[in-house]
Amino acid sequence: MPDNTSRPPQDRPVWEDGWAPDTSRAPGTRRLWLAGGLAVATIVACATALTVSGSDPDDVSAPPAPSRVEVGVPGLLSFSTPSESPPAGQSGMAAGQSRTRAPGRGTSAPAPAPEASPSASAGARPSARPTGPSPVQGAWRSVRAVNYPDRQWHMTGGSVRLDPVGSGQRADVTFRLVAGLADVSCHSFATADGRYLRHRDFLLREDRHDGSALFRQDATFCPHPSPHSGAVMLESVNHPGRFLRHRDFRLWLDPYQRDGLFLADSAFRLVDAPAG
Repeated sequence: MPDNTSRPPQDRPVWEDGWAPDTSRAPGTRRLWLAGGLAVATIVACATALTVSGSDPDDVSAPPAPSRVEVGVPGLLSFSTPSESPPAGQSGMAAGQSRTRAPGRGTSAPAPAPEASPSASAGARPSARPTGPSPVQGAWRSVRAVNYPDRQWHMTGGSVRLDPVGSGQRADVTFRLVAGLADVSCHSFATADGRYLRHRDFLLREDRHDGSALFRQDATFCPHPSPHSGAVMLESVNHPGRFLRHRDFRLWLDPYQRDGLFLADSAFRLVDAPAG
């Protein structure tokens, strides 16, 4: 019986079982399809990335910048953008020194210095409390006005007036300077008969000590330097910001005013008591 099994050409491999590969199909077709699909996916991904990265950044809304306030009134600060906060645990400045940002600049500058005392500037308000040693206890003094040097404190009719020097008895124009009844760093004025000068209804009067805390406060006045050489301003201890001043030749407790007349009316010199 003739053998009908076809023989492979001599240039094709023959497996042991006699099977030969089919040469009618191009080799590696499946791998070519996979490679082509991967290439297409890569191209699509690159195109998408380019589209996203190429979007216009101006379309993204930016947060609004801090508003800028310019204040041109004298005595007020002008504010610019807020200053940066210092890191946690650090003050960002020396102790006791405040700093503020100068308008339109990126560096900080020291805050304006506080107002000077009246001895340096006639328009500045005196400090809250006097400085220096306590007043000399037991010294007898007369009190004269700076802008009326020929007039002095004079007790008459229970109140204190500004009368010409030489009028009245010595006991009515001299006062024993003692440590403040409510604050030993301040002054109280005792009279020859054991009374004290105290304000009542904002008028300076002579009154007997009743032992109350109110009386001690009413009779205590804290000295501050005056713009006038050798003079002091006397502030009420229980009405801070009010100073003794003469008005219509009577002694009143008036609120501090930043003008030359008030500073002159509230300036007094404590002089040695006249002999006799």
